Amino acid sequence: MPAQASPRRFTRGLRFRIAASYAIFFTLVAAGVGVFFRQTLSSILESQSQEGLQQEWAALKAYLHIEINRRGRMQTVWFYDRDDPDESAIVGRLRRIYLVADAQGRVVEGSEIYRSIGVDSPEEIRRVMEHPFPVWRVRTNPQGTRFLIRAGVAYDEKHKVPYYVAIGRSLAENRRILDQFTWRYVFITPVVILGGCLLGWFLSGRALQPVKQVARTAQRITGSNLSLRIPTRGAGDELDYLITTFNRMIERLENSFEQIRQFSTDVSHELRTPITAIRGQLEVAMFTATSADQYREAILNALQDVERLSEIVRALLHLSQAESGQVVLRKTRVDLGVLARDVAEQFEIPAEMARVRLAVEAPEGCTAWVDRVQMERLVSNLLSNAIKFTPAGGEVRMKFSCQPEGVCLVVEDTGCGIAPEHLPHIFERFYRAPAPQPSAERGLGLGLSFVAWIVKAHGGRIDVTSEPGKGTRFTVLLPPGAEGEPGEDVASPAPERAAAAE
Repeated sequence: MPAQASPRRFTRGLRFRIAASYAIFFTLVAAGVGVFFRQTLSSILESQSQEGLQQEWAALKAYLHIEINRRGRMQTVWFYDRDDPDESAIVGRLRRIYLVADAQGRVVEGSEIYRSIGVDSPEEIRRVMEHPFPVWRVRTNPQGTRFLIRAGVAYDEKHKVPYYVAIGRSLAENRRILDQFTWRYVFITPVVILGGCLLGWFLSGRALQPVKQVARTAQRITGSNLSLRIPTRGAGDELDYLITTFNRMIERLENSFEQIRQFSTDVSHELRTPITAIRGQLEVAMFTATSADQYREAILNALQDVERLSEIVRALLHLSQAESGQVVLRKTRVDLGVLARDVAEQFEIPAEMARVRLAVEAPEGCTAWVDRVQMERLVSNLLSNAIKFTPAGGEVRMKFSCQPEGVCLVVEDTGCGIAPEHLPHIFERFYRAPAPQPSAERGLGLGLSFVAWIVKAHGGRIDVTSEPGKGTRFTVLLPPGAEGEPGEDVASPAPERAAAAE
C-alpha cells in the first residue's frame, strides 16, 4: 500500500498539477502555432506557385502562335530563337506541362506530363472557355505528385480565333518544403514542451515555497508556542496576503489562548478565596467552638461565603451563555428615560448612605428598540460602580439624550478615577483596577464585562474617559433599532471578550 500511495500522493500534489498545467498549455500552444505556421507557409507557397504560373502564362502568349492549315484545323507554332539558350530554356519550361485545344474541345497539342495527369474532356474545355476568368485546379498523377493547373482562353492575333490553353507546375517542391517544416517542428516541439515542463516545475516549486513555509510553521505551533510569525516577502502578491492573513489568525489564536489562561487563573483565584474561607471557618468552629452561638456564627459566616461563591458561579454562567449566543434578546420599544428613572430610584438609598449626590436627567420620549431586562442591568451596573468608587460628598450624574444617530447614555462621577494604563482592561473578566483605599469594597470584576456584552449585543458603542482624582465618564451610544412586533425574539451575537474596550 505505501508503494502505491506515494505516486498517487505525488500526482495529486499542487506542484505536479501546476507543472502538468504548464505542459498542457505549452502543448496546446505549440500545436496551435505549428498548425498556424504550416497553413501560412502552405498559403505562401501556393501564392508563389500561382504567381509563377501567371508569369509563364504571359510568356506563353508571346512564344505560342496558332496557324490554320489547309484542312482548316488549328496547329501550334512556337516562335523563338533556338540559338538563344535563355529563350530555349523558357520555351522548354513552358512546354513541359501544357495543353492546347480548339473551341470544340479537340486537343491540338499537349505534353506527356499533362497527358499523365489526365487530358481535359471537351465538355470541361468548353466550360472553361465560357468562363470570363482563368480557372485554377489541382491534379494528381498516378505517382501521387500534385500539379497546379491554370486554364483559360487565349486569342490568336492574326486569325482572331479563341483557343484553350492550360499550363501547369509541379507542387512536389512545395510538398517537400511543407514536409521538411513539419518534421522539424515535430522534432523541436517535444524539446520545447519538455523545457516548459521543467520551467513550470522550477517556477511552481519557487512559488509554493512560502506555502510550504506556512505549513512548516503551522506544524510547529502549539498551545504554548503561539508567538511564531512568518515574515512576508514584500512582493505584495497573493502569497504575501496569505502570509499576512495566517499571521493575523495566529495572533487572534494567541490572544484567545491568553484570555483562556487568564480566565482560568482568575476563576481559580476567585473560587479559591471563598472556598478557603468556608473551610477555615468550619475547621475553626469544629476545633474551638464550645457553644451553640459560636457554631451558629461560624455557619452564618460560611453561608455568606457560599452565597458569594454562588454569586460568582451564576455571574460566570450568565456571561458565558451571553457571549456564546445562548441568551436571546427580547427587544421591544422602550422609553429609556422612564427606565433610567426607575433604576435610579433603587440607588437613592445606597447613594444617601454613601453621602453621594445622585442626579438623573432622563426626559421622556427617548425610545429605542432594546431588551428591557438587559438595559436595566446595564444602567444598574454603571450606577453601582459610580457610587461605589465615589467618595463621600461627591456626585454621580446620569443623563439620557436623543441624538440623530441614536440614544446616548452618559454616567459620570467625581470619584477616584482610573489610571490610563488600566483603562484598556476594565471590560475584561475579573479585572479590577487598584482601589485608592485598601479598605474599599471590591466587586467580582464582572459588571463591566456584562455592560460591554449588552452594548455589543444591541449594536451600540461604549467609550470611557477618566482622570485619576477627578472622576470617570462612561458614554454609551445605542442605535434606535428597526421597528418590529413587541416581544420579538432576537438572538444576540456572540461578541468577543472585551470587545467594547476597543
